This record gives sequence, structure tokens and C-alpha cells, in this order.
Amino acid sequence: MNNSVSVKVYHGYGHKHNLVVYGHAFKFKSDTRQNYSNNIFVNIAYLFKLFILKPYPFVKLRLSFREQTVHQTAEYDGFFKFEWKAEDDLTAGWHEVKVEVLGENDETLAVNTGEVYVPHITQYAFISDIDDTVMVSHSATIGRRLRELFIKNPRTRKTFPEVAVHYSLLAKSHTDAEHPNPFFYVSSSEWNLYDYLVETFRFNKLPDGAFLLNQIKRWKDLVRTGKTGHEGKLIRVMRILDAFPNQKFVFFGDNSQQDPTIYSTIAIKYPKNIEAIYIRNVRQSKENEAIALLDKAAAHGVHTCLFLTSQEAIQHSQQIGLIGLNKV
Repeated sequence: MNNSVSVKVYHGYGHKHNLVVYGHAFKFKSDTRQNYSNNIFVNIAYLFKLFILKPYPFVKLRLSFREQTVHQTAEYDGFFKFEWKAEDDLTAGWHEVKVEVLGENDETLAVNTGEVYVPHITQYAFISDIDDTVMVSHSATIGRRLRELFIKNPRTRKTFPEVAVHYSLLAKSHTDAEHPNPFFYVSSSEWNLYDYLVETFRFNKLPDGAFLLNQIKRWKDLVRTGKTGHEGKLIRVMRILDAFPNQKFVFFGDNSQQDPTIYSTIAIKYPKNIEAIYIRNVRQSKENEAIALLDKAAAHGVHTCLFLTSQEAIQHSQQIGLIGLNKV
């Protein structure tokens, strides 16, 4: 083992015929254990550590899943993607994978485990943006966005009122707590913030799900966090739809940046796969633009909702039958 080399494995997803796991290999990565302090300087130091890293480009990797072994090579920034087909039937739920970083002679330089989520066979799946859809982030204003990141820790970041209630109800939409609908959280935030976001969602009791984030950044690019990757976001959403062709999707986003454009574009092209689009109205100046885009999707039979509060979104979900009238 090489003590400076490490590998990070993110939650994956899929089904027997198409399993996907992402991760990063690092030559060096700061210790980013969090003590959830209310001290602003402790939080600033923690945030900087998330961006102090050195990727391991083009290194060989090996994934072990049950009795199967899959080989892959990292990209120039240490990012890797394993995609494979299971040899045996899989039960719904989380399944463990092991990923190793290999040296020139296939010796193990680093190892870590992760999980891949196989959803139950349910009617719906949900794809949600994160910043300004679930969490108060001020994504459109870099100064306010950085202030939120710097002065808050994962347990003090604010989520919008009742968003966890709405998502929890949707997780059980036309199913039950033992067979929840899958959630996918797709964001322009970087993979640097993965553990930060997972803890925020866990602490606020949002449904478990797979996160699909944006290209990792170094510390010198910290001031540009969350400001790139909208085209990549469209690709990530489409990959999820391709992986689960038999489920109807519901999209959640906001109108601070490109969500109305991305979601309406997909809905117009694949209306039979999209049940509804929800857009949080966080920028009044872009309200009319969002309405126009949603109207185009609605013309193809897709339910749409531009909302200010999660209570409005919950009421709309009741009206279209996504959740029962007696659930709230």
C-alpha cells in the first residue's frame, strides 16, 4: 500500500444489466474529516481542505463485485467510471463494491469500498438539482454562494422548509417505505463537495440517493465552484434516463440558472418518460422565462409547476396524483 495514494468511491446505481459506479483516484488528498464546528475559521479550513488534492491521472483500477472483477483506467483528472453487467440476479437495495488502485506490477496501492443502488421496480424515479432547489445556496451570485459555503458546515446549511417532507412523500409515491422510489441528485457542484452534500442530506432527513456531480477542482479554482458544467448536467440526466427506461421521471430544479432549459428540452424530446417538472422560483426576474419553457413541456402532456414554497409543490403533487390527499 502507498499511504499517500487514495481512492474515493461514490454511490453508484443501476440494475442487473447496467451497473455504474464513479470515483476518483488521488496521489494526495487532505484529511477532510469534519467536526461540525460553529467556528467560522474551522469551517473555512475544512472547505479549503476539500479542494487540496492531487489527482492520479491514467492509473489502473480494479473493481470487485461479488465474484466479478472489472478493470478500468482513470481519466486525466483521476476520475473513473466502472460500467458492467451482473452475472447473477440482484435484489433491490445497496450492494457493496471494492475498488483498488493498481501499480505498474498490479500491486495494490490503495483500496476503498463503495455501494451501488439497485432500485425496486417502482413506477417513478426522481431527479433533483441541489443548490437553490433543496439547499439555500444563492448560486447565481458568487459572493453569496461562497459565503454560504464558508460560514456553514454540512449540518448548519439551510434547506428549504418542507422540502424533506415533500421528497419523503414522493419516495413512497405509489409504493411503500420498504420499496422506495429512487432519487438521483444531479448538480453543477463539484465532486469535492460529495461528502459535504451527503452529510447535509442525511442530517436533514432527505431520501437516500445517488449523487452525480461536476468535474473536480483544485484549491485555486475554489472561487469558481458551482459555476460550470451545465452541459454536463444535461448529459448526466440523460444517462439516468437511459439506465431506467421503464420508470417515469419527475424533475426538480430552480430558475437561478439552466434547470428550466435542461428539463424542458428533455421533456419535449421524451414526453412519455417524464411525468412532471417542478421549478422553484428563486429569481423573480426569470419567472416569465421559466413559465414559457414549462409551457412548452406542458404542451407535450408533461405536468409542470413553478412554485415559491414546497407547500405549493406538495399541493400540486396531490392534484396530479403523485401523492395522496391524506398524506400531508
